[in-house]
Amino acid sequence: MFTVIGIVVVFGAILAGYLMEHGQLLVLFQPAEFIIIVGASLGTILIANPLPTAIRLLKDSLAVFKPDARSKAFYLENLKMLNDLFGYARKNGLTKLESDVDEPAKSPIFSKYRNFLSNGHAVHFICDTLRMYITAGVDPFDLDQMMELDMEVHHHEAQRPVSALTSTADALPGLGIVAAVLGIVITMGALGGPPEEIGRKVAAALVGTFLGILLCYGLFGPIAARMTSINEADAQYYHVVRVGILAFVRGSTPILAVEFARRAIPSSVRPSFSEMEATCRRGGAAANAEQAAAA
Repeated sequence: MFTVIGIVVVFGAILAGYLMEHGQLLVLFQPAEFIIIVGASLGTILIANPLPTAIRLLKDSLAVFKPDARSKAFYLENLKMLNDLFGYARKNGLTKLESDVDEPAKSPIFSKYRNFLSNGHAVHFICDTLRMYITAGVDPFDLDQMMELDMEVHHHEAQRPVSALTSTADALPGLGIVAAVLGIVITMGALGGPPEEIGRKVAAALVGTFLGILLCYGLFGPIAARMTSINEADAQYYHVVRVGILAFVRGSTPILAVEFARRAIPSSVRPSFSEMEATCRRGGAAANAEQAAAA
């Protein structure tokens, strides 16, 4: 939402100032210049990046227009999921958890959290880590190293589209100059004609430079920065999960392990301890009610 508002403010302020000086909007409408700049920028993306990165760039660019996924409600749901997971393992033994991590989609624990299951990497991150701890008895220190390595690779891959878009944004002023130079070449061919026609061609050439700079600093650059902040929020989520898992495998009780995870959540979206406790207790009460009804 704020991304859309920001774009409207940027373009609205520029057009408003232009109109205040009695500028004509039709002069800024130069489809040829737009095609040269945008088409060349898309071409540079395809030249510099493999197709999977270009596709992910498109998806991540569209994601900046969606609401923030890592909200307080999101973290409360994931803390509750971790509490259910750790509580089940503490009550029934780690070996009982093996079938859940092997087939999370069929797990009675994970199946209650559809949003979590829709995040394939998060599912693999948790299940693969717990599988190694359950079946191989991996030391908590080594388990921590594996999670850190997974997070580093995931974050590096997530930053590739950002780097691609940032490079394209940096190239836009230069592509605007290319469009302007082509406009000047066309203008030189019209010398000797009516002054009005020459003036229109010079204006069209200057619009190319204007568009290149505007798209760089007013659109592509800010979108790349927004994508970076989304990736950082995503990396913070995996850090929270990592802290919770480490606390549990080191012997902490389920609620204490979840509290460790809660403390790792950024303060802007961190739920209070009472909110976390109430959410986890509601889950336990609901589960007890279901078991009683089944009996």
